[in-house]
Amino acid sequence: QVQLVESGGGLVQAGGSLRLSCAASERTFMRYAMGWFRQAPGKEREFVAVISRSGTTTYYADSVKGRFTISRDNAKNTVYLQMNSLKPEDTAVYSCAASERFMATIGADFSSWGQGTQVTVSS
Repeated sequence: QVQLVESGGGLVQAGGSLRLSCAASERTFMRYAMGWFRQAPGKEREFVAVISRSGTTTYYADSVKGRFTISRDNAKNTVYLQMNSLKPEDTAVYSCAASERFMATIGADFSSWGQGTQVTVSS
């Protein structure tokens, strides 16, 4: 398994932006498709976005499409989630995860998870 550490969460007003980062421990970072998930209080974990090993293919949940952008820098073993036009309903703990499956979107297909970073959007 790969160790993942998220950063970049915080408190932001509605309409604002945040950039999350997820640093991986392994030099074999390129073996993994990388995803972002989120979980709000009292709700189930929700898929947000995924990016392929090479970074050329991405896929988003409808709820964030057009506002969030996932990217990766394989030289730095890091995946990012740029979040724009944030809404109060985006408030959640955001976690990154690694999968050996191409473009996985289901949590069970991800083998490694970070601890998560809190994102709070005030109205």
